[in-house]
Amino acid sequence: MMKLLEEAIIYATIMHQGKTRKLNKIPYIFHPLEVAQILATLTDDEEIITAGILHDIVEDTDGSMEEIESRFGKRVALLVASESEKKYPGEDKSLTWQRRKEDSILVLKNSTDIGVKMLWLSDKLANIRSIARAYSELGEEMWKSLNQTDPEKHRWYYQSIAETVELSLNKTGAFKEFIKHINFIWPGTFDSEKTRYKKYKEVSVEGCKIIGRGAKGEVYRYDDELVIKVFNENNTYHDVEMEIDLSRRAFILGIPTAISFGIVSVGNKYGAMYELVDSEPLSNFIARAPGQVEVYAKMMSDLAHTIHDIKIDNFVFPLVSERFNSYLDGGLMIENEGLGKKCKALIDRLGNYKTVLHGDFHTGNVFLLKGEPLLIDMGRVSQGHPIAEISDVYYFYVSLGLDDPSNVEKFMGFSYATSKRYFDFFLSQYLNTDDEIILNEITEKAAILCYIRLINKYHKKGKPTAFEQKRISEFIEKITSLLEKYDTLEF
Repeated sequence: MMKLLEEAIIYATIMHQGKTRKLNKIPYIFHPLEVAQILATLTDDEEIITAGILHDIVEDTDGSMEEIESRFGKRVALLVASESEKKYPGEDKSLTWQRRKEDSILVLKNSTDIGVKMLWLSDKLANIRSIARAYSELGEEMWKSLNQTDPEKHRWYYQSIAETVELSLNKTGAFKEFIKHINFIWPGTFDSEKTRYKKYKEVSVEGCKIIGRGAKGEVYRYDDELVIKVFNENNTYHDVEMEIDLSRRAFILGIPTAISFGIVSVGNKYGAMYELVDSEPLSNFIARAPGQVEVYAKMMSDLAHTIHDIKIDNFVFPLVSERFNSYLDGGLMIENEGLGKKCKALIDRLGNYKTVLHGDFHTGNVFLLKGEPLLIDMGRVSQGHPIAEISDVYYFYVSLGLDDPSNVEKFMGFSYATSKRYFDFFLSQYLNTDDEIILNEITEKAAILCYIRLINKYHKKGKPTAFEQKRISEFIEKITSLLEKYDTLEF
């Protein structure tokens, strides 16, 4: 172990020679050594500790990932890569700060390597120790010396990291110290209980039947009375808390909503437990009786009206335009900024409405309990124009199958042909019309939002493949053509 670490220390010392830390002007090498020391309290894995010593080489020196892999091995290089921010050559670092942080946090959220989480926590703990010391001496003046001078942006960054590593590392002293420093600089960011020992109830879903799938996770039948929604790995404890809070607010407004009675740990993921006796998702009923799809589409249409008939005077929920603008920024704005700005003007108007929207409205998120529909996923509840909800339905039942019909079949549990019939029935029932001109107009408006969402989906995974780039070009052509036809998405 010592040989690898010693070589890393010598290499890092040479590469960082002459450089100093921004806030306290001490030799830069002290920072990676501090990170390594913190890592040593979390693990004895020499590759992880070595990565701590080398984590700033690629980002802050002329060292390369290839050289690190050659000298220290592939895993060390992968760990270092997780901490190396994407560069935007020729652009001011202060102007690219938000983009760089968003890109890097996405890497952290998508990683399944505990070493990545340990490395991130150790590096950010070392950083926030330095920030806390400077803040105690200089106060608000300290922020002026950083690339990002807005303290609230820094709060968002450190809070996001803490929420992402919490499930894996919440019992460690490093995590608790991290939370203390965050609360010192930004009081009230976290409940002070997080700095104390806490153990989440641990359950296993091994052998349990999957009865539903959604964008945020899977739903399991735990026993005759309980179901557990297991969230994807990139969902933090805060995300689960927020969904439960939104569920309660929706329930108070009269939306038929299942309320979770507890957050649990399921392996390295979070879960929410619900009491749903003798119930299952509506998708299962359609899968067993596809000939009855019109009946279930009518049931979902009625449920949509129950939700959409609720109007709120104040901003109880996020604006739906915020979600679709995030899709826009993550894809179309990168591909075609001019077209993106035209779409943004239309999307912004969708947030001017006081209608409550579910935001993830599909039959996998609706359980039948004694013949009555009950919503189980409220993490995207928002307010805005219903075309956004219709667009979501079009996305789940039509758009997801454009490249591969099996995508819908796996997600919904029934055929793509049945899925498209479901959408047609749903839209006709929701609008209470069989007029093909009206139905086609609303479908095309919904499709504009879906194309924006799909372009974002292709970009979200990294650089689009040749096939994906071809599809992106097709979607841009369709959006351009439809915007010549429509000057509003509303109806």
